[in-house]
Amino acid sequence: MPDAALKTAEKLGPGRMVLVVGPSGAGKDTLMDALKARLAGRKDVSFARRAITRVADANAEDHDTLSREAFDRLVAEGGVALSWEAHGLGYVIPKTYDDAIRSGETVIANGSRRVLKQADGKYRTAITLLITAPVEVLAGRLAARGRESREDIQRRLERADLEPDNVANLVRIENTGTVEEAVERMMAALEL
Repeated sequence: MPDAALKTAEKLGPGRMVLVVGPSGAGKDTLMDALKARLAGRKDVSFARRAITRVADANAEDHDTLSREAFDRLVAEGGVALSWEAHGLGYVIPKTYDDAIRSGETVIANGSRRVLKQADGKYRTAITLLITAPVEVLAGRLAARGRESREDIQRRLERADLEPDNVANLVRIENTGTVEEAVERMMAALEL
């Protein structure tokens, strides 16, 4: 068996890991919630519930909480499907989702550009859905949240690297229309 085919055969499958990434203000959480609602009842699709080393907040993503010690232990023991650190926090996609992928399911998770290479090296089929919008649209959405000044947001977005480099199976979803339009594009891209 050629090396490339052997490496592919060793990766976890036959299901797919789909990581949804994108800059703040792109609408990732809104689109994932809408996609989850559209796919409710599908037995071949799971939406991963992440564990994060922060206390749950009613105004943010619904997630499980774990301590820094538990995060470090799970990662050291290989007890995670995927893990990464960003902004001083640890993120885990629980190991149980690997079982779903072994059984042929599509697992959709809120990801990070920091974990894309890890996913590509682990799964036979790792897909990245990059949710994005023009910088001025992102700035407007972030300003509407009222957490930062428009100038601070604009500077942050101009410095941000909005496009992941050298990522296999990258699908770009421009979220500038309605939620329903973006969800249709996501479903078409994933052939769901």
